[in-house]
Amino acid sequence: MSNSPITLVKSAIWSILFFFTASGMAQDGTIYPLETPDEPEAIPLETGGVEDQPAPETWFRQWGDPMARNISTATLTPFLPNPDKANGTTVIVAPGGGFRWLSLGNEGWEVAEALADKGITAFVLKYRLHPTPESLDDFKTSMERPATPPAESSDDTPETRPERPRSNLSNQLEDAEAAYAMIVERAEEWGVDTTNIGMMGFSAGAGLTMHSTLNSKTMDLAFIAPIYGGLNEVEVPEDAPAMFNVIAADDFLFFGEFGLIEAWHKAGKPVEFHLYQNGGHGFGLGNPDRTSNRWFDAFIHWLEVNKFLVSNSEE
Repeated sequence: MSNSPITLVKSAIWSILFFFTASGMAQDGTIYPLETPDEPEAIPLETGGVEDQPAPETWFRQWGDPMARNISTATLTPFLPNPDKANGTTVIVAPGGGFRWLSLGNEGWEVAEALADKGITAFVLKYRLHPTPESLDDFKTSMERPATPPAESSDDTPETRPERPRSNLSNQLEDAEAAYAMIVERAEEWGVDTTNIGMMGFSAGAGLTMHSTLNSKTMDLAFIAPIYGGLNEVEVPEDAPAMFNVIAADDFLFFGEFGLIEAWHKAGKPVEFHLYQNGGHGFGLGNPDRTSNRWFDAFIHWLEVNKFLVSNSEE
């Protein structure tokens, strides 16, 4: 499909990345400025701005991945599967970045495209963020704070640094709820089975996924997939969705606790948990030679076994 959302987004974004790579810039941990790309399929969610936001949205590249910060306008970008493969199952994808930036390539577009390839209708949620310094140099300085690197991992991306405490996710929850509402409203247009909508988040996006699950009064999620998020114990809602959860043992967010998993299990809710030997943090769909690389295959198998890939209209 030459004019599909996947093709349009990739042609607009990856052409910019190709320029940087072809220019000889190594895909290392250095933060490089990146021209703000066109996002032709991004749909504004009309949820408002960010209070005391001093800077416009800007982009940078690290480890070859495009990342955005100072996001004040939330958007939703659809990645629609080939109609011949579409099964109606839908996933809202929430990238991570400590609520200060979004890893839109590694934990957004690439994941959404992989889901669409499996016949799943995917939407990347570009949610509002907490402000960061306008200058890239000042932003880099703000990132240079003490951090404990994950064991047996050489990763040093923004995703491998501890997140700052976050006390208010009202903007982000509002964005997630608006995304869900838009998907339901346009379900027929996008081929969405409204009884089979799930949410997948990475790092801070996993935190937003859990926050939405525990606090939203308007989202009715069939399943959730927090990927390398926190595992602290929570009070499980009576209508809690099935959960697929992934983290690596050498992730700095893993402290040997399983409170979240135990809470879901004790509440009698379906839960599958994968603790991988290695992978560090921020691995997205996977990095070479890490045991965590097969998690996406396991997730698709989990969806199949639990019949989340079967439209209720076909039952």
